[in-house]
Amino acid sequence: MRPWSDRRARGGDARLKAAGASCRLRGVAGREAREAGVERETGREGELFLPFDPGQAGDATLAFIGHLETPWRKGDCPRNLTEARARGGRFVVHLDPAYRAGLEGLSAGMAVILIYWMAAARRDLIRLHPPHRAEGAGSFALRAPARPNPLALGVVRVLAVEPAARWLVVDACDAHDGTPLVDIKPWLAQVDIPPDGPGEAAAAVARRDDPARG
Repeated sequence: MRPWSDRRARGGDARLKAAGASCRLRGVAGREAREAGVERETGREGELFLPFDPGQAGDATLAFIGHLETPWRKGDCPRNLTEARARGGRFVVHLDPAYRAGLEGLSAGMAVILIYWMAAARRDLIRLHPPHRAEGAGSFALRAPARPNPLALGVVRVLAVEPAARWLVVDACDAHDGTPLVDIKPWLAQVDIPPDGPGEAAAAVARRDDPARG
């Protein structure tokens, strides 16, 4: 299944017009909404929409390098990798022919970061209220797929690599079958694990700026 692998994530040029309100707030009464120029939306109380579609900004383009093969479909997909691992299945990362050489250096047992494009997610929802949370939060404080740029990432373990066939098998994935793949990066413990707290982070910065203090 390759519904997205030969497409480009392109946004058309668009001017962002003043909207009268910086966001559209769900739950505003009809009369108040009309007076404020706020469009009513159906959905959860307290969710906020941007007055424009970030996908139309035209700031950049993406080249999808392949797609993900998973057992998941709309309405039947784990919320995260922990659930995906618990449920199990076959998870394969397929690359397009032009990117085959990029697999060189990957081997079974390595941890990698998959970056993929959640094509069906809304891009104008900036504050969400997930059903499993008592209160809502901004999209940048959540792992939900709805966000201005619907990029998702997963840290997974490589189980097998077949460069000639342009695929690798990984231990789990929490995306729908056919999800476009944007990038693969190695996960490195010495780089990708943050310090334990603000004090340690500050000390690390001090050591970097003044090696004599280290």
